[in-house]
Amino acid sequence: MLPYDAELELFRDNFKRYMKEHIAPHYDQWEREGIMPRSVWNSLGENGFLCVDLPEEYGGYGVPTYYSLMLVEESARAGYGALSTAISCHSEIAAPYILNIGSEAQKQYWLPKMATGEVVGAIGMTEPGAGSDVQAMRTTAILNGEHYVLNGSKTFISNGQHADLVVLAVKTDPQARAKGVSLLLADTHLEGFKKGTNLEKIGLHSQDTSELFFDNVQIPKDQLLGQAGQGFNYLMQELPRERTSIAATALGAIRGAIDITTAYIKERQAFGQPIANFQNTRFVMAQAKIDELATAAFYERNVSLYQQGQLDVETAAALKSFSTDMQMKVADNLLQLFGGYGYMAEYPISRFFVDARIQRIYGGTNEIMKEIVARGILGKV
Repeated sequence: MLPYDAELELFRDNFKRYMKEHIAPHYDQWEREGIMPRSVWNSLGENGFLCVDLPEEYGGYGVPTYYSLMLVEESARAGYGALSTAISCHSEIAAPYILNIGSEAQKQYWLPKMATGEVVGAIGMTEPGAGSDVQAMRTTAILNGEHYVLNGSKTFISNGQHADLVVLAVKTDPQARAKGVSLLLADTHLEGFKKGTNLEKIGLHSQDTSELFFDNVQIPKDQLLGQAGQGFNYLMQELPRERTSIAATALGAIRGAIDITTAYIKERQAFGQPIANFQNTRFVMAQAKIDELATAAFYERNVSLYQQGQLDVETAAALKSFSTDMQMKVADNLLQLFGGYGYMAEYPISRFFVDARIQRIYGGTNEIMKEIVARGILGKV
């Protein structure tokens, strides 16, 4: 269990108030429009809710990582899955790559802007023909003098429309496989960098997701992140935090679904009494609570391990698989208690259901997560 932290709880309360004032009045409209406005990022930054665990010299508060993860969890619990995913991609994925791998000049240039919301961060790994198989990517960045010449495309990039910076996985040596992968910090405003249309999804409607296209983009060679050819190793190093943040979304969503269902079943009448009185309803709610407790215990253990620098790839993969399976299961079971109303978009439980589905896919599919866990047990046959 994570220790009780009074300052964390105060920070949590401040964030809840912020969401009530700045997110709640507009979120339904953003969902209908299919995107949150860019100004949300500036607002989050101005109120101190981005990249909070960065050291103070880079614009953060220097607090433990669980402060940052709390923002992901609480936005999901409030029913704002798109906001949760957006913050996660920015603060839990893109920023740590720069902090942990970047040069001092890269950190000084990018991180303070990410903390204020001036720069929106994204991660670019997935390609049309290379999803969980990162080694199969075809996007290339060939060094030519003082620049890498970037060509190719990425797809399903979260924060893709609003992104000012993308941490790109590319092939700097197309003849090699894992050893040919490098990471670049790509400024999206460079000539030849094009954003495709905002992709329509079955859930997370207001979370912008895009294709990205690169046509001879000239990226200064000082924007190479770490060492050339070490990109795959860097991905393996940083994926545990990404998968832990996905679990934070899952845990928050489980708790949020329980919150709204508890209120509904006490109000909804059937056969002259609240449906909360029926044994089936009570058993479904009991199982949801059991699933939430199990997910929370696993999640908090992993966060503690990460904070100590001891979270390995296999354990993070196990948490990602377990927590997102639980999220989908709980959302499905609780939606059933709403009957036909659960299938109506106006009822928030429907959003918890559709937003849950992608969780088992991005960050590495749960099938890949099981393969990672199996390799940790059995090795590669």
